[in-house]
Amino acid sequence: MHQILIYEDNERLRNSLELLLKGMPNMNVVGGFGNCDKVIEQVKNLMPTVILMDIDMPGEGGIIGVEKVKRHFPEVFVLMFTVFDDDERLMACLRSGANGYLLKKTSPLQIIDAIENVASGGAPMTPEIARRVLETFKVERKIPSDLGLTPREMQVLELLIKGHTYKMIAHDFSISVETVRSHLKNIYEKMHVNNGNEAVAKALRMRLFE
Repeated sequence: MHQILIYEDNERLRNSLELLLKGMPNMNVVGGFGNCDKVIEQVKNLMPTVILMDIDMPGEGGIIGVEKVKRHFPEVFVLMFTVFDDDERLMACLRSGANGYLLKKTSPLQIIDAIENVASGGAPMTPEIARRVLETFKVERKIPSDLGLTPREMQVLELLIKGHTYKMIAHDFSISVETVRSHLKNIYEKMHVNNGNEAVAKALRMRLFE
């Protein structure tokens, strides 16, 4: 019997998840909360085997929550369940020990399958998230440690080298042009250059993307 604890600030969604999971013969929902403010105490008292956890909640959210759970209760499986598919939140959760990552558009049947999967030692992910993880790890392996660039900054730099405009980069990553400018500002500072041309030239000299 899987003992499931839910962290979701949308009460209607939380109730729907409880109703769905309680209808399964091998699943029991031990509790549901709207934030992770008391996550250590709650996990200790309720003893879940699987936690379904949102990221963006008032008070302490899921990124802090998963880190606390895995530090104090490493045997508990944590399955992130969120609308966010950006690389920063995704990798923050996985680095903190999350066992899987689902988007909220995941169907009820897939949610049930993911819980079964993670409880069996698997690492369920929405397909597009799995692809993003693989791409991010590919980029991370290329990052020289002395530059200190983040995976997203490396991705932006690679597109800059390929001749993409700010608007094209923003479109590719579904972010604003202002966010692209912010990434490039950080890239220039870390690479000790003054502009995009110098950054491209230095990246080519260092053979970062070969």
